Amino acid sequence: MNASTLRESRRAAGLTQVQLARKVRMSQGYVSLLERGRRRPSASLARRLARVLSLPPTALPLEVSGQGMDRGADDRVAKNLAALGYPGFVYLGQSRTLVNPAEVLLRTLAVERVDPRLLEALPWLLLCFGDVDCERTVMLARSLNIQNRLGFVVALAKEVAEGNPTYSGRLSELNELLSALEPFRLAREDDLGTQFKSERLRKWVRKNRSEAAQHWNLLTDLGPRHLAYAG
Repeated sequence: MNASTLRESRRAAGLTQVQLARKVRMSQGYVSLLERGRRRPSASLARRLARVLSLPPTALPLEVSGQGMDRGADDRVAKNLAALGYPGFVYLGQSRTLVNPAEVLLRTLAVERVDPRLLEALPWLLLCFGDVDCERTVMLARSLNIQNRLGFVVALAKEVAEGNPTYSGRLSELNELLSALEPFRLAREDDLGTQFKSERLRKWVRKNRSEAAQHWNLLTDLGPRHLAYAG
């Protein structure tokens, strides 16, 4: 959430700085500092601001570290997806605690073993939420060494958008993200949350994977046919 977004959203909501300050329990002076870029909101404050101003989840903080991502990862990701409205997990109910979709995407890609149902949801995040912070998302992916995994998911989302008019408006941003990732593509082979221990199976996946998976050096057979929302 940058200063201009906060300022423009407050004005669009018809609120003065004083009125917004009261709603989020802070001083008008601090709101002024935020809107001038002199201060950055904490994660909890950013969530309060987003709720009061009806901002999209992409306005929430995007913070990812490499520590502790495997502990309870599947349950956490499923709950985050449910909160964001992913149809595959509506039965979990929608929590009021939202997480930036890009954070959900990066955290899931950083885990070595992931439930296939969660992997199938990742392109949906890119198809349904615009205004992803491209520069920061790429930077964080590189810090976690998951740029190839991210590149493949973006390419898969692009393939879905090209075949489904519902998502065609996302093509420009997806192309931008792919272009930003391309210079940092890694030569080493990787998988996508599924470890193929049998060399025979690994050879089969290499032979039958998509062009995108081959380009991003990933051992995965995931494709649009596996995505319920692709059609």
